[in-house]
Amino acid sequence: QLQASGGGLVQPGGSLRLSCTASAHIFQVNNMGWYRQRPGQERELVASIWRDGKNTYYAGDVRYRFIISRDSAKNSVSLQMNSLKPEDTAVYYCNTQPPLAQYWGQGTLVTVSS
Repeated sequence: QLQASGGGLVQPGGSLRLSCTASAHIFQVNNMGWYRQRPGQERELVASIWRDGKNTYYAGDVRYRFIISRDSAKNSVSLQMNSLKPEDTAVYYCNTQPPLAQYWGQGTLVTVSS
């Protein structure tokens, strides 16, 4: 499993940074992604980064607010979330992209509320 961390309660307009560390054999051969599941909705891809770190993808509603990055030395992938909105409230997960079932962890809860 891949365990995400860094979630919490933040006010609208605030920032959070999520992190996820993978074993080398997972991290080094896969594109990586951040996903979220909002209350009552299906899990969705939020952002992804290619294995070489040179290309990224963002879902439309997080583009220009979220930044995905990866650290090859630490086998980690991060998601910097800025200008958070109440609709960003969700459980956030990291996984490969495309995702592999065996790597879903429990996620980390992000709550955006005043």
